[in-house]
Amino acid sequence: MQESVSFESIRGQLGSLTLGGLLRDRAINFRDATYLDQLHPTRNGKEVCTFSQLKHRADQISSALIDRGYRAGDSIAIAGVNSIDWVAVFLGVTQVGMVLVTLNVRYRREELSYMLETSQARIAITPATNQGFNLAELYGELLQELPLLDDVIFFDDEVDVGHSFSLLRDSFVNESIDEWIEGVKPLDPAVILFTSGTTGRPKGATITHRSIIASAWAQAEHFGIGSGDSMAGHMPFNHVGGLTCTLITSMIGASRIHLMETFSPKGAIEMISTERLTSFSGVPTMFNLILADPSFASIDTSCVRYVVVGGSNVDPTLASEIAAAFPKATIHNLYGLSETSGACIISPLGDSLALVSTTLGSAIGDFRLKVVDDAGLDVGIDSDGELCVSGDCVVLGYWKDSLNTASMKDSEGWLRTGDIVQITFDGHVVLRGRKKEMFIQGGFNVYPVEVENVLAKYPDVALVAGIGVADSILGEVGRYYIVPKHGSNIDLFGLAQFAKERLASYKLPVEYVIAESLPFTPVGKIQKSILKDVITAPVIRTK
Repeated sequence: MQESVSFESIRGQLGSLTLGGLLRDRAINFRDATYLDQLHPTRNGKEVCTFSQLKHRADQISSALIDRGYRAGDSIAIAGVNSIDWVAVFLGVTQVGMVLVTLNVRYRREELSYMLETSQARIAITPATNQGFNLAELYGELLQELPLLDDVIFFDDEVDVGHSFSLLRDSFVNESIDEWIEGVKPLDPAVILFTSGTTGRPKGATITHRSIIASAWAQAEHFGIGSGDSMAGHMPFNHVGGLTCTLITSMIGASRIHLMETFSPKGAIEMISTERLTSFSGVPTMFNLILADPSFASIDTSCVRYVVVGGSNVDPTLASEIAAAFPKATIHNLYGLSETSGACIISPLGDSLALVSTTLGSAIGDFRLKVVDDAGLDVGIDSDGELCVSGDCVVLGYWKDSLNTASMKDSEGWLRTGDIVQITFDGHVVLRGRKKEMFIQGGFNVYPVEVENVLAKYPDVALVAGIGVADSILGEVGRYYIVPKHGSNIDLFGLAQFAKERLASYKLPVEYVIAESLPFTPVGKIQKSILKDVITAPVIRTK
C-alpha cells in the first residue's frame, strides 16, 4: 500500500457517508494534498487543485445553483471533456442533494433531446463548441423545445455573460451550505448515468451516494490505493470507468489524478513517463493503441505497480503483451456496470495471466454473486447461468422507468446483469456471453464472445464482433464482422479451418463480413446493435 490511508476509519462511515461528507473529510484530513492536475496547452501551464481548493470550488457551485432556485432532487445535466471544472460541478451538484445527469460531449440532437427529457434536466452545463460543432446553437434550440429545461450554462467564458460558467465558478459561498450538505442522505440519488446503449436505447441508471462510494471503496481497498499513488484521468467522466473507478476511488485513497481531456495513445504514453504513474487502466482498445505506438518502447514503465483492463474479455495475447510492457505491474481484469455503480469484480492480486485472460476475477468488498437459470434458481458451480449481484453498489433502478426497473432486480433485490457466466469452485467468474446476444444455432445455444475469443487469435485479425441473424434452416446463425490487421488480408478458408479446429461444430461461424472498422460506443465497447445497419460490406456465407 502506498502511504496508506486509514481505510478502516472510512469503513465505519460507509453506511452513512455521502459524496459531500467524503469531500469534506478529504478537505480536512488532506487539506493541501493535490487531488487533480491538468495540462492547459493553450494557457502554457498546469492547473493544480488540492482537496481543500476543490471543496471551495464545489461550495461555490452549490451556492450559485441554490441562489438560482434549484433544490435537492433537481436534475442538473453536464456534458464536457474531463476537467477540474467538470469535477467541481459534479461535487457541487451532488453534495447538496441535486442529481447530476452525465452526458457525453459528443452526443448530438437525438441523443441529447432524449436524455435531457428523460432525466427531467432543469439546467445543462456544456461547452459552446466541440470538435467544430456548434453546441451553443443546438442547446439554444433544445432550450426552446424542452419545457423543463430552463437554462444552459457554457464552460466558455467568451459566451454571453448571462450563460457563462463564471456565474457558477465565481459565486460567493452560501452561509447555509453546511446545512444543505447535512440534509443529504446516503440513499438519495446522486447521478443519472445513461447506459452505453450497446443493445438498444440507453436507460438512466440511478446511482446513489451509497452505491458509488461502496463500489469505489471496494476497489480502493482491493488495490491498497493510498496518498502516494497516482493515476491517469482519461476514462470519460460520464461513464463509471471515469466517475467511480477513477474520481471517487482516488478520492477515497487521497491519491492524485492527472487529467486528460480525452484519451490519446501519445498523451497516455507521455503521462506514464513524465508523471510516473503508479497505475494505469483502460479498455482493450486503448491498450492496443498504446502498445502499437512506436514511442511506447522507449519509456520506463517500472513506476506502474498495477494495470487494470476493463470493458470486455482480455485476449490472452493482449494480456501477455501488457505484462511484458509493464514488467513490474500486476495485471487485472475488472468487471462492472452502470447498474453496479462501478467495479464489483476484479482479478485477485495473485492471479496468473492465464486466469486474468480467462476469467473476470472475483467479487470485491462485501458484494455477493450468484448464477441463476431462466426461472431464477441457483445453478451452482461450473454451470452456465445469468450473473446476479447483490450489495450496496447496486443502483436504485432506472430513472422514471418503473417497467425496466422491475425487470432489473429479482424479488430479493439481486441485480440481473444480463451476462451469462460460470462461477468456479474458488469464486472466479468466467464470462460466457451476453444473455441478449446469445442465439440458437440449429438448436444449440451459442455465445458470440466465446467464438470471438477464438477468432481474435487468428494472426491477421485485429477486431471481431459476432451476432446472431435469422436463417430459414437453422433458425439463427452466427455472423462475424472481422477487421483485418493493418496491411493484412483475411484468408477466410484459413480462418474457417482455424475455428473448426478449436470450436464445436454447432458454434462455428456461418457468415463473415470483412469490414474496415467497427462502430464503438464512447467508452470503447463495440456497438453490436447497429452492426447490420452501418456496415454495408458483403456477407460471405461459408456453408
